[in-house]
Amino acid sequence: MAKREKASLPIIGWREWVGLPDLGIAQIKVKVDTGARSSSLHASGLEFFQREGVQWVRFQMQPVQRRRSRSLTAEAPVFEMRSVRSSSGKASLRPVIITNVTLLGITWPVELTLASRDKMGFRMLLGREAFRRRFLVDAGKSYYGGKPQRTKQPKEST
Repeated sequence: MAKREKASLPIIGWREWVGLPDLGIAQIKVKVDTGARSSSLHASGLEFFQREGVQWVRFQMQPVQRRRSRSLTAEAPVFEMRSVRSSSGKASLRPVIITNVTLLGITWPVELTLASRDKMGFRMLLGREAFRRRFLVDAGKSYYGGKPQRTKQPKEST
């Protein structure tokens, strides 16, 4: 890619709010990770089924960290099953779906692996393959796309 092309790419920070319109998520906070190749979405209760000869997966999502009360169910065709090595070095076989992501008013398809991210700080990880040739990352800044309006909600009891 030429220097002129790079200079014209929009800039994003190491944390951003994105939309997943195909999954019914208006906003989810993601960690933009240049060190991770693939992207991952927190999902639980995976159920595989066939629809017109194509394998699909149904799963639960909790798009807000530390808020188990807001759970959404989504379905998507399985693009493939992929062996993914976690940051701790452990490999696991995960379903991969393709869904649209919206950031800075730009919407494009992204491959997402589905995995439990309960112990992680972010419900979604946006890996470098998802934003390559679309954005430049400013690792020292966050929320170039802005922050959503916060509404006061009572703390959830554990």
